[in-house]
Amino acid sequence: MECPICGSDNLTVLKSKETSSKKKLINDYLLKCNECEHVFKDRITQSSPIPCRIIISENEQSIKSVIDLYPDETISIGSVLLTDNGQVRVKSIETDERRVKSAIVKDIKTIWASSLEIPARFGLSIDLKGETQSYKIDTDRDFEVSTNDIIKIEDFILKVHIIKTDKGKITSGSVNADHIKRIYTKPIDLKSYDYNLTDNIVKKTMKWN
Repeated sequence: MECPICGSDNLTVLKSKETSSKKKLINDYLLKCNECEHVFKDRITQSSPIPCRIIISENEQSIKSVIDLYPDETISIGSVLLTDNGQVRVKSIETDERRVKSAIVKDIKTIWASSLEIPARFGLSIDLKGETQSYKIDTDRDFEVSTNDIIKIEDFILKVHIIKTDKGKITSGSVNADHIKRIYTKPIDLKSYDYNLTDNIVKKTMKWN
């Protein structure tokens, strides 16, 4: 919105009123321009929200729900939405035809998302030369892992070589746990370490190569 006299968008809302129908939301405003002090009315009309199917992942559990979104709103992979189950991050979008990276709400059939209300969970693999010890680790979502970090987990002292993220693998740099799928490590002969993840273990398995 802008002043019809001077074109400024530096405005103060004096009064506002919202009315709705099945298809539209109407917001009427009484506004004052802070530049020229002109007082005027303006109206914003937009389509009413529509229900959209959403499946929320909480690690091994999936929750089917519905979220109300504006039909002309664009949703993309990575978008953060507020649902009845808290904040979620969009992981996949399905339209009538296929999976897409982004779409307007009225074309979306299902949104897949992961909860941001629970700890981040990622895998940790240890290369034991013929065997692979694997763990599932829970941490705070803003916990940062870097390549070359030295980690203690149970009786192992490990060095991080590769981090697999939701966008691919990296061999240098840092990533928040929120975006980590798995970290790949190798044992090293040290006693000191950067941090200990032993108390963060959720599950562990052994695989033979």
